[in-house]
Amino acid sequence: MIVSDSLSRGVTNVAESKPPLFGKSRTRGGAAARPTSFAFQGRQWPVAAAVGGAPGVESPSCPRRLRRPSETLRPLPSPNTLVPWPPAGTRLAATPEGGGSGSGGAAARSGPRVAEGFGDAEGGTLRAAREPEGAPASAETMAEEEGPPVELRQRKKPKSSENKESAKEEKISDIPAPERVPKHVLFQRFAKIFIGCLAAVTSGMMYALYLSAYHERKFWFSNRQELEREITFQGDSAIYYSYYKDMLKAPSFERGVYELTHNNKTVSLKTINAVQQMSLYPELIASVLYQATGSNEIIEPVYFYIGIVFGLQGIYVTALFVTSWLMSGTWLAGMLTVAWFIINRVDTTRIEYSIPLRENWALPYFACQIAALTGYLKSNLNTYGERFCYLLMSASTYTFMMMWEYSHYLLFLQAISLFLLDIFSLKQNDKVYEVYKIYIFSLFLGYLLQFENPALLVSPLLSLVAALMLAKCLQLNVKKGSFVAKIIKVINFYLVCTLTITLNIIMKMFVPHKENGHMLKFLEVKFGLNMTKNFTMNWLLCQESLQAPSQDFFLRLTQSSLLPFYILVLIICFLSMLQVIFRRINGKSLKETVTLEDGRIGERPEIIYHVIHTILLGSLAMVIEGLKYIWIPYVCMLAAFGVCSPELWMTLFKWLRLRTVHPILLALILSMAVPTIIGLSLWKEFFPRLMTELMELQEFYDPDTVELMTWIKRQAPVAAVFAGSPQLMGAIKLCTGWMVTSLPLYNDDDLLKRNENIYQIYSKRSAEDIYKILTSYKANYLIVEDAICNEVGTMRGCRVKDLLDIANGHMVCEEGDKLTYSKYGRFCHEVKINYSPYVNYFTRVYWNRSYFVYKINTVISFQS
Repeated sequence: MIVSDSLSRGVTNVAESKPPLFGKSRTRGGAAARPTSFAFQGRQWPVAAAVGGAPGVESPSCPRRLRRPSETLRPLPSPNTLVPWPPAGTRLAATPEGGGSGSGGAAARSGPRVAEGFGDAEGGTLRAAREPEGAPASAETMAEEEGPPVELRQRKKPKSSENKESAKEEKISDIPAPERVPKHVLFQRFAKIFIGCLAAVTSGMMYALYLSAYHERKFWFSNRQELEREITFQGDSAIYYSYYKDMLKAPSFERGVYELTHNNKTVSLKTINAVQQMSLYPELIASVLYQATGSNEIIEPVYFYIGIVFGLQGIYVTALFVTSWLMSGTWLAGMLTVAWFIINRVDTTRIEYSIPLRENWALPYFACQIAALTGYLKSNLNTYGERFCYLLMSASTYTFMMMWEYSHYLLFLQAISLFLLDIFSLKQNDKVYEVYKIYIFSLFLGYLLQFENPALLVSPLLSLVAALMLAKCLQLNVKKGSFVAKIIKVINFYLVCTLTITLNIIMKMFVPHKENGHMLKFLEVKFGLNMTKNFTMNWLLCQESLQAPSQDFFLRLTQSSLLPFYILVLIICFLSMLQVIFRRINGKSLKETVTLEDGRIGERPEIIYHVIHTILLGSLAMVIEGLKYIWIPYVCMLAAFGVCSPELWMTLFKWLRLRTVHPILLALILSMAVPTIIGLSLWKEFFPRLMTELMELQEFYDPDTVELMTWIKRQAPVAAVFAGSPQLMGAIKLCTGWMVTSLPLYNDDDLLKRNENIYQIYSKRSAEDIYKILTSYKANYLIVEDAICNEVGTMRGCRVKDLLDIANGHMVCEEGDKLTYSKYGRFCHEVKINYSPYVNYFTRVYWNRSYFVYKINTVISFQS
């Protein structure tokens, strides 16, 4: 063991009145007395043991006897352990052999010496004392003159295994033992977690029960016949539920899946893989659960189906509750999140209007994924919690991708948020790249189980993640905070963006795909990059869900106090995030754990991720109103977290430099007082409205559609094919099972083209043109809806007949376009008059106030 000189200088010299450690001392015979022990910190340490001498040296205090090594005094530290030296002023005295003040044995005095160290029993060494400046003689000279020298031996070098063992022991001994948490603290933590979990589960269950009760009151569902219940499913929702019915009618699950993947009984002249094209995995799971649990003897299929959807909505609310709880640290934030979500349910969910929509099945899993990601990004998470969050995130990401065909676009936005989080160095790269691995695994597994869906291969998510992985392999290891590191960050950002675009272009060149090609055209027209008279593009632009939000949307959010608090929280978190980014640019390091006193909420990585993500979603929601159903739940969660977080209030007070009141105390008070006041005001204003909605008994009354479906089931041949508007065709497929010419789906170019051609029955085209279009799809019956033919729209140029006239050039579209005269009247009007040539091609077989059914003649009879 080597002890530094600085430590040796801390030991004071031995006083002259005391015998030195190595000095002249003689026995009775005049021989030089050899020191056998020295005093240190009030104890006598045997020199014999230190220098490896015989353990049985006789002394007045220790009679002669043989002692085993185990019987010696406590062994000195090992060679690799630093010896604690006494503080300045401590005296070291050596006791000579047979010493004491007895006969003839007075110790000889010598100059003062400083002990430099002492060894252990195994090494058997004692290093020589170092003389201070001005000493008269060295230890070697005095030993030669006065007596035999003390044997000094060099310490043996310990073996490498001993070094490792001693290093491990030293490392273990340096780790502070964890303090035992008091029982009352553990009880408080358990009570807090238990109450929070109970509140989260209760909120989800209550919301699911509320939806069930509201749905019953709105449609009077329990008192309706099966046909009337099915009519409540409108548009594409009817298509999804119809396949659920087909699975229940199938003789076996395997046969049902085969018929759906090779479906030629839905759309005429077209065989589709309905499972892949329409993401029918929810219907497959629901049908399996219904039959496996024996629910066919207990509950009707429709109640089982909507019950699952309502249960998922309860999980949706619970996940939002947990996310806000994780971010703020208090379950009050979760309660406020649920309150805002229910009050603004018109803008948070479409469950009231269309239950089987894909987003109603998928978004609960996306909320669970966000909750798991929030916990995974937290810095103070233990190993078990981190592993649980990782597994939950993996399962929910894959399930979300399987439930909705547009899910990979949302995950693409999430990946961008994580990429920016990584660029700003606000979190360790390893966690972010673990999330990227989950994306790749989910895409790969989804590609295989979705029948090699090419849409996942050309997805921007795959291109971005692949570019990030390649950029990581090319990234150099440089010191963080240096100028070179900043330059590499900029180069890395540019490299990732370039690689993402390049890889996506390459994938689209080599992978044949047709899915979602119309979306790019729609975005070009939406942002003014292209002008078109195409009916499909203009019809999509006229859809309310694809337009910009109206003023009523912002008024509703303001009246519920959601929007003002969201803006306040977003501004504080965003500015704090900018502070952190500038600190990183200036080379300042971030703290591993942020305390309340710091007032820097922008250093928490999960908060920064949510800020970036909500800004991206909000920017898109300002352009396309339909995305509000994804963004507004995020708004509820983030606003509730902010007003309930003491760190956010502390950040604000630190900027304001509050001095009059203790800022920490005021932050804690406001984090509880503000949500309480908000909750009481919401309760007073909106709770009576919710109770009134549940008390009112409404009714879905559509007798004309019921009569139409009844006639089709009784009068039309089983092999008949019906043509009409896509929304009506979905209802016919569900209620009757008959084949149709089009479907209300907008993710397939061929179906969109069919819809445009069938809509020509409301244009100014000749009877012969309409007849050719309908017979090209093998249609047997044509249904004309009076509501579309005589539509009086509030928005100029968005009626179906107006869009058709624009596409066909029969009216002025923009300034400078010339009006084209059509010698034919509007077909839907002319066919009702029953005169030639319309009666030659079409024969009216049924009509009521809303619908006119015409049989398409196979043999044309010309009448004058």
